[in-house]
Amino acid sequence: MNGWDGQLKKEEQTIFRLRALFEQYGYRRFKMSKFEEYDFYAENRSFLTTKNIITFQGLQGQLLALKPDVTLSIIKHTKANMTCPDRVYYHENVYRARKDDDEYKEIMQVGLEYIGEVDDYAISEVVLLAKKSLDSISTHSVLNVSHMGFLLGLLEETGLGEAIQKKLLACISEKNPHGIAEICTEYGIAEDLTTCIQKVAALHGTLEDMLPIIWDLCRNDTMRKSASELEQLEQNLCACIYQQGVHLDFSIVNDMDYYNGIMFQGFVDGIPTSVLSGGRYDNLVHKCGKQADAVGFAVYVDMLEGYGEQEQTYDVDTLLLCDDTADTIAKLRAVQMLQNMGLRVAVQKQDDGRLRYKQLCRLGESGVEFIG
Repeated sequence: MNGWDGQLKKEEQTIFRLRALFEQYGYRRFKMSKFEEYDFYAENRSFLTTKNIITFQGLQGQLLALKPDVTLSIIKHTKANMTCPDRVYYHENVYRARKDDDEYKEIMQVGLEYIGEVDDYAISEVVLLAKKSLDSISTHSVLNVSHMGFLLGLLEETGLGEAIQKKLLACISEKNPHGIAEICTEYGIAEDLTTCIQKVAALHGTLEDMLPIIWDLCRNDTMRKSASELEQLEQNLCACIYQQGVHLDFSIVNDMDYYNGIMFQGFVDGIPTSVLSGGRYDNLVHKCGKQADAVGFAVYVDMLEGYGEQEQTYDVDTLLLCDDTADTIAKLRAVQMLQNMGLRVAVQKQDDGRLRYKQLCRLGESGVEFIG
């Protein structure tokens, strides 16, 4: 850990490490203004995790919005296509209500987007970076992987309308076998298909261990294609010796209209909710009129506030007392000497009782003297 790390909060250290990690893979930083035209967000409201958007009147009379999301702005401004990809990362604040919170917050996010031809390599690179991002936060992390294509292929087998499929999808996300059974019974779904849906909802384990099971559950080409993608991902991660801590969990679901392919959520020990989420979202890019596919993720840095930090018992390590006879150069050299020893130092004429310190020193004629 360098000198700066010791002075930065955990979340600040995480941001610097993530930025360095992303740049190592050729991602460049995307910067944006704090607001966009409201209509842009309104047109893509179903993609947003929040339905409440802070708006205000612009000087030209247009309705503007404080950005609730970064990905949409990246898609709006990208010039990527199938032959010329964009690799971008961001370090931005978004403005929205947090989960289970009734008030707006300024929330820090760090993430990346790969926009272009999303092939086997692109998926593997982004998933690998997601796991490495988690590992930069904690030595105990898990990346849960799902596949929207596999789930949609399974739901197609029911022959039910989209509204009922969404109800089944909600039951899968809740790992609710009874809810699945009730819906399937109500709509006359065969018992073997009902059991298959329940098994998919219950799956959870390492990607390597789950692959033989999901192959047995495949019922059509869509599911087999998705299983093949998951198998290739596991092989690629294994080749990088980075498959540990990557699990399969089909309870990770998202909007049927936008998301397709791989999806994932990341967890670290000590935080009960996901601190990272992402996946492939070709449909959204196409809806915005771009001739490209896309995959990416975001790290919710606000969830890491205070994570892994011990409460500071002291304000400084050393309080250095210097009277009026000590000259400025002597004070500066004394402080530098103590700081070179890894100490935090404050200089005062006297101990007024307001500063908490580990040791008390005085600068005298013979140098720094320890006095308590």
